Amino acid sequence: MYGTVFDIKEFAIFDGPGVRLTVFLKGCPLRCAWCHNPEGQKPEPELMVSVPSCVKCFKCESVCPKESDFDRAFMRSSACDGCGECIGVCPTAIRRISGKRYTPGELAELIKKSADYYASSGGGVTFSGGEPLMQSGFLCEVLDILGKDIHKAVETSGFCSPDIFRKVISRLDFVLMDIKVIDDVIHKKYIGASNAVILENYKTLRDSGLPHIIRIPLIPRVNCDGKNLEATARLLQGDSSLERVELLPYHKTAGAKYSACGRVYTPLPGANGIINVNTGIFEKYGIKAIIE
Repeated sequence: MYGTVFDIKEFAIFDGPGVRLTVFLKGCPLRCAWCHNPEGQKPEPELMVSVPSCVKCFKCESVCPKESDFDRAFMRSSACDGCGECIGVCPTAIRRISGKRYTPGELAELIKKSADYYASSGGGVTFSGGEPLMQSGFLCEVLDILGKDIHKAVETSGFCSPDIFRKVISRLDFVLMDIKVIDDVIHKKYIGASNAVILENYKTLRDSGLPHIIRIPLIPRVNCDGKNLEATARLLQGDSSLERVELLPYHKTAGAKYSACGRVYTPLPGANGIINVNTGIFEKYGIKAIIE
């Protein structure tokens, strides 16, 4: 069995308790209109190109097996399969493959190397994405190898089958879960799927007693209105294992990543960041809420 990782971040302080190692697993079944990790959407390794830094020598095009489909706007073939033939000929080293494959044992051993350091701060390892539960079999194998001595958390959209969700959280110490939009019509429009299974999995998380944080990315004209926040607060009311709600302002910072993936970025209308968000909506329901 292999899993695909597109990034590993050391010394993370916003991905669970203490200082943590965050492992980003590739692949996501959702397509949020504001996604800031487009390189995490496809499950397979893919070519990334820093197009603004390109000197237009076109050596990449000359060695591309799919030269007939080469798109000079993105300096890659439109049919690119991530073969990597172009990487070695680039004189400015602006081309790379995003996504490295590990066996469960290889990834677990890498995590264990720094486990004592993170444990000294009350931290551990967090699996993020993409959507880490999309690689649930691989993830469970890694969690089982890590055992009980390492604090284990996951950042998830909760969009997966209830059986997979229960199987994964039974191996965890902490969960960070997004609840982006309560209205299902709006959820389908901007996220690409119904939220029914997400809300079902949240109830499973709530009933499990596992400590957790709920995150809400605040998206202009999508979900940061009082109606959605009030509905979310009502859903979360009485959740005794909920540590807090984190409200995450929207930022238009992902454009370069989209072009690097060979895609066009279309930012949502509205200013960078959100101001005047009323955290009192949550406090009214006895829920601690902070703006990150």
